[in-house]
Amino acid sequence: MAELEARPELVEELTRLVADRRFEELHQKLVTFAPPDLAEVFEALPNETEAVVFRLLTRDRALDTFEYLGLASQERLIQSLGDREVARILNEMSADDRTALLEELPGEVTRRLMNLLSPSERDVATRLLNYPEESIGRLMSPDYVAVKRHWTVAEALRHVRVYGRDSETLNVVYVTGPGGVLIDDLRMRELLLVDPDTRIETMIDGQFVALRATDDQETAVAVFRKHDRSALPVVDSAGVIVGIVTVDDVLDVAEEEATEDIQMLGGVEALEEPYLSISLARVIRKRAFWLVLLFLGQTLTATAMGFFEAEIASAVVLALFLPLIISSGGNSGSQAAALVTRAMALGEIGVKDWWAIAKREVLAGLALGGLLGGLGFARVAIWGLALHAYGDAWFLIGVTVFIALIGVVLWGSLTGSLLPIVLKRFGADPAASSTPFVATIVDVVGILIFFGLAKLVLTGTLL
Repeated sequence: MAELEARPELVEELTRLVADRRFEELHQKLVTFAPPDLAEVFEALPNETEAVVFRLLTRDRALDTFEYLGLASQERLIQSLGDREVARILNEMSADDRTALLEELPGEVTRRLMNLLSPSERDVATRLLNYPEESIGRLMSPDYVAVKRHWTVAEALRHVRVYGRDSETLNVVYVTGPGGVLIDDLRMRELLLVDPDTRIETMIDGQFVALRATDDQETAVAVFRKHDRSALPVVDSAGVIVGIVTVDDVLDVAEEEATEDIQMLGGVEALEEPYLSISLARVIRKRAFWLVLLFLGQTLTATAMGFFEAEIASAVVLALFLPLIISSGGNSGSQAAALVTRAMALGEIGVKDWWAIAKREVLAGLALGGLLGGLGFARVAIWGLALHAYGDAWFLIGVTVFIALIGVVLWGSLTGSLLPIVLKRFGADPAASSTPFVATIVDVVGILIFFGLAKLVLTGTLL
């Protein structure tokens, strides 16, 4: 299979071939690339070109390529194709990928596309769409292979050969009892390596892992990570198997969650589309909310400084160290927020661990604050002794900076580590404790700590 060429040049070449109506040459070019590579090219093709190129693909390659496209590109392509072509694609798509597409489309478009499905596929799509948003039921595929416990291995393998063609994966087969209740799962290699006359019931031990259809999709990510599986069964409240979730779908969820967390940690409302695909107006709207919120938060910083107007006027030198103090606290808080948010996303810690986290961050804050405070004191001492910058009060100024840095860094560490836990406790996304948000909170308290200490230490000298 050919390697993907430099995409801009390839896109330009395909566009030129379409414009010149050299379709045979275009077809020969397309067959040299695998569906994932073709999907990458389609993401960059002009709207008026991609439908023409798509129609030149063979039936199977068109379906495979379509499933690798992002949801925005799938929606755009569907609008360019005729109903017959769309019906063929939707009926042959895997149920989980089709559900992901349908739930992203406007309601009237979804209803139109549902009418293009065959009765059996429409029933499947309706059932999956009836599960709550972001639930595992929306993520699962109903295409799996189940065998009966009283069968022999030979009977089970015959069943797999007949009905396994449409299964999402054949790595695992599922053993069911009366009513379709899940009893166990067996890896295919176990069936292939035993005597064909062996009964299935002698191979099962009842030790299996399953997901609930109503569980959150993040649950699937955690379970896959813990058990290292390529697929997991999904059951309803009665234990009846209703589908499976494969690792490729879970990887997509993990990528989406990680992207959303990173964006929110940066102080941006999560984007549902790629950066260059989403409209500029929507990007501005999503950024504006957080910027306005943070701006209003920063007004508290100005208010806090107003309380110490007299101290600043009497000792202007204190204002020189203010950015140093509050930025150190904000940086410490941002570090703690990022570490704790990621640890919660990975399932390493939970709300119940708040006390252990607080104790750990107190020690870390004291150590880091002492380190930065020592550097701050050294800076004041060097300037004071070598350059006589602060007069006879250099030592007290150095002590003020030293203690303030310990206090502000400690406060930043505690705020950054506990705010995600508080948000989680009240059902909010821990990633909403964004880096700028934590920094804003720490700034206000940092000003109070710094000037409060300065008033205590420097009264009678500079104040």
